[in-house]
Amino acid sequence: MTETARAAATPPATSGSKSEQAYAAVKARIVDGTYSPGYRLVLAKIAEDLGVSVVPVREAIRRLEAEGLVKFERNVGATVSGIDPTEYLYTMQTLSIVEGAATALSAPLIGAADVARARAVNAEMRECLQHFDPIRFTALNQDFHSVLFEHCPNPHILDLVHRGWNRLASLRSSTFRFVPGRAHESVDEHEALLQLIESGASPDDIEKAARRHRSATLDAYLAQTNAGSLSAH
Repeated sequence: MTETARAAATPPATSGSKSEQAYAAVKARIVDGTYSPGYRLVLAKIAEDLGVSVVPVREAIRRLEAEGLVKFERNVGATVSGIDPTEYLYTMQTLSIVEGAATALSAPLIGAADVARARAVNAEMRECLQHFDPIRFTALNQDFHSVLFEHCPNPHILDLVHRGWNRLASLRSSTFRFVPGRAHESVDEHEALLQLIESGASPDDIEKAARRHRSATLDAYLAQTNAGSLSAH
């Protein structure tokens, strides 16, 4: 994610760098699957692993709870949240709408340097296909889309986009692992989106293309996980 998008996606730490470091470390382990859904987050053990006190770890866990990556269970404590197929469906449907709108609103403000930056990221994604690493591919995918929506002038829509990405963070690391073929299509669709923006296409056309792109990933995932019937609800 770009620096601008990352700053908007996560609230500032309240007690300095140790809290920020704990937050980044725990979130990274959730995203890369080290802490899988249901994993019990023992604050003292995490603090020991990170070489900090329990206080910054507790603050980090609270931030992750606010993002939906962690939940508290009675008599259990903090555990890593999972995303069931229904929640994934609803979140992706919502994200396709708000991210499509944010991309369309951002398009007139995207300059040649932004397009070049996005195209460079997409080139890295294409190279990543040779020896496919779904976690790296997903990180690059978020970097790419951040370039396209980060100039959105509507802060409320932009906030909804960041919330959607945060909700998906624990599962998105494995989405392309489940549907690696979708990764090839995604890279081609990225280039098509950039060409639309470069050509000065209408906001409506850009929004529709961005929504189709997001929906295609959802459809591929649901089909692969035998959850396609959810799309009827």
